[in-house]
Amino acid sequence: MSDRRDAVWSGEGTTPDAIEAALRELLVEVHGENDNFVPARVLNMIAFVDRQWSGEIANRLRGVGRYHASRTVVLAYERKRTRLDARVMIATDGAPGPGELALLHETVVVELGGRHLDDLLTIADPLVVTDLPTLLWSPHGHHEIVAELMPLAQAVLLDSVDEPFARDALERAWELTSQAYVVDLAWLRSTPWRERVAALFDPAWLRRELRTIESLTVRHHPTSTVAAMLLAGWLASRLEWRASPLLPSGDALVGDAHASRQHVSLRLEAAPELQVPGLESVTLQTASGMSLRLGRGAGGLRALRRDEQGVEREWTIPGASRGEQGVLGEGIRQALLRDPTYVPALKAAREMLS
Repeated sequence: MSDRRDAVWSGEGTTPDAIEAALRELLVEVHGENDNFVPARVLNMIAFVDRQWSGEIANRLRGVGRYHASRTVVLAYERKRTRLDARVMIATDGAPGPGELALLHETVVVELGGRHLDDLLTIADPLVVTDLPTLLWSPHGHHEIVAELMPLAQAVLLDSVDEPFARDALERAWELTSQAYVVDLAWLRSTPWRERVAALFDPAWLRRELRTIESLTVRHHPTSTVAAMLLAGWLASRLEWRASPLLPSGDALVGDAHASRQHVSLRLEAAPELQVPGLESVTLQTASGMSLRLGRGAGGLRALRRDEQGVEREWTIPGASRGEQGVLGEGIRQALLRDPTYVPALKAAREMLS
């Protein structure tokens, strides 16, 4: 059995048809050496990146582990470039054992310039696997490129914290939801927090407290206001709160939400000491006098519950952080799933800024 791990082709001054032909020929060649090598056929991914940052993006994609796409097409953009160059790489983790199959993953890097932008669909279309869903990602902005390539995509990956203003971020995400399934990395960073907030109220005797929440405070990285708003929007959408617009107050946004039998004070506060994007802590207080707090800590999230008599219990919830590579990997995986809670949370978050 061959232990071949990769195959490479490159071309200068090439064409989309030549790149697609090279892909087919490499697949035939690798499969011919060992018919237990088979191409993965689950998901296409198109990434439009600024060429000077393409190495960083490649490293990020390599770090997602088993969640990488079956075929990744990287469109590396350099405005003054006039020639279309390309590299095709087919790789697997190693040789299959007896009776096993090894999946082949394909990466196509196309270096292009400003003169090629009018032909992006013509360039990208032959390079994606027909009949597979396609995830579109433009990590350096280029919203006009996303619009140009949208006919090829069923899902769009974005990171709302990349937008300089929360209002713009929420409006852009909302606009995209009408065109494709949106996977927002800002939303995914809050997943461990949402899961653990829900788990804190899972005991039957605590569920009634959900309807008596009086205040919510979310502390977040200064660039992660959108992540905090989405978490607040998630609670609002799940608990049927009607939020009033949040207003600036120092380094925080403050406001109110209302439900049929409760008034909820909202506070989203920047935590400048936090070194990574995302949330620093979530604190909930209820009318009975109970409070629940989740905060970052060594080894996971630290949970603190204080009951109405003032008795406190504190414990660590391990394994909460996945790191940025894990968040990106989950984002790629989510392109094949459907999270029904994101759009309602996004809608509620938008109302907080209306």
